[in-house]
Amino acid sequence: MRPKHILAPTDFSHHAEVAVKSAFELAEQFGATLHLVHSLAEPVSAIAPEPMVVAAPPPEFYEESEKSCLEALQKTADQLGSPKVNLVRAALWGAPVDTVLEYATRNPIDLIVISTHGRTGLSHVLLGSVAESIVRNAPCPVLSIRDNAKD
Repeated sequence: MRPKHILAPTDFSHHAEVAVKSAFELAEQFGATLHLVHSLAEPVSAIAPEPMVVAAPPPEFYEESEKSCLEALQKTADQLGSPKVNLVRAALWGAPVDTVLEYATRNPIDLIVISTHGRTGLSHVLLGSVAESIVRNAPCPVLSIRDNAKD
């Protein structure tokens, strides 16, 4: 397998940094394009007492959120990556599992490199696992990177 497009989702945690660094190394080794993405949560809309009245954030909210996200992705790339790697940054709106799977399906992604916290037991049941859901449903191979550092 020689990936041409590698997807590295990040939540900007230390665990994700380890996986992103590995994704950069793979992209450099294979001459692949690295797609560095982050999922932004949809804002909660306030519902007024009157039916059908919903207060939504102004369009500037979305623009500023995306701009900040893309800047944070670039900062992450500058700190962890190599200038030799062709980089694509994307701010995605929605739940992480859904947005990552949709991005991988709509783009020519050959490999997803994702971090896992390695939770087990009750914390796994309560918090779920983004990585596990992506592994189970991805349209391509997934490399799961576990950071052995303690939380």
